[in-house]
Amino acid sequence: MRKPFALIATAALAMVALTGCSSASSDSAADCTPLVKDGPAAELVTVTGEFGKAPTVDFPTPLKTDTTERAVIIDGTGPGLVTGQLVSVDLSVYNGSTGAKIEESAYDGTSQASFALNDQTLTGLTDGLTCAQVGSRIAVVVAPDDAFGPQGGNAQLGVAADDSLVFVIDVVSAALPRANGKDQTVASNLPSVVLDENGVPGITIPSAEAPKTLEIGVLKKGSGATVKEGDSVIVNYTGVIWDTKKVFDSSWAKGSPVTLLAADGSKTAGGVIPGFADALIGQTVGSQIIAVIPPDQGYGDTDSGSIPAGSTLVFVVDILGIG
Repeated sequence: MRKPFALIATAALAMVALTGCSSASSDSAADCTPLVKDGPAAELVTVTGEFGKAPTVDFPTPLKTDTTERAVIIDGTGPGLVTGQLVSVDLSVYNGSTGAKIEESAYDGTSQASFALNDQTLTGLTDGLTCAQVGSRIAVVVAPDDAFGPQGGNAQLGVAADDSLVFVIDVVSAALPRANGKDQTVASNLPSVVLDENGVPGITIPSAEAPKTLEIGVLKKGSGATVKEGDSVIVNYTGVIWDTKKVFDSSWAKGSPVTLLAADGSKTAGGVIPGFADALIGQTVGSQIIAVIPPDQGYGDTDSGSIPAGSTLVFVVDILGIG
């Protein structure tokens, strides 16, 4: 059974986004344009308590609003959150009509809810968090149209079609929205990479024969923590088959970064193909890398989904954080 927060977070759309939606990182919250503004409904929500601890929340019922509103309770620091970014939060969720608590984090420092700010997450939650800063506590009153109104409510959560939702959210951490390291020069025999305005790569495979050994190039060198073997690494990636020049997988196309284990999956449960693990280990957060992985460090002589046996694979990867 799915936990209540999973139902809340993903209720807006089951359909996967068809294009990547990561935005460029802002230098400060002042550079970010919020999608949700302060308003009278949000001002009626009283929140007390320290960041990282369960808040005391009070508001009059029924609390109604036609537009989603938010109020900053505790200021944070750093750039504002942007579309496509993976965030970790503690949160308390209430039915605005009845005041009933729907869900609350443990506030134990280890079990935050993690999700991407994209079209697969509840509209009011994504919009309310846009431009919030890490370390901030915000109250968001989500209008029915940005919650469960379009679905006619959610009986499992006890939410009617005309109920607003009240979120109190502590923004604990956030992965980078895109690789932000310094541009580097890579070997001329590697595929060329061109980024669109959102940092999504286009990959051009040369007409030459594929390399026989693992080739790794650093396109951008980040200044963050170094990935160690066994780390859970937050990445965006696109994978292309060298021979066919076709994309076989892309987290950018799915609209959300993913968390992968930097370990050889043939030796460690939950790990990735050996060449991908080797490409990640030793790199720094904020880097963008390109890896050309020969069959013996990929899927070998076995078909894997849309990947034919004996395929050389090309990955471009943004290293966004270590979980």
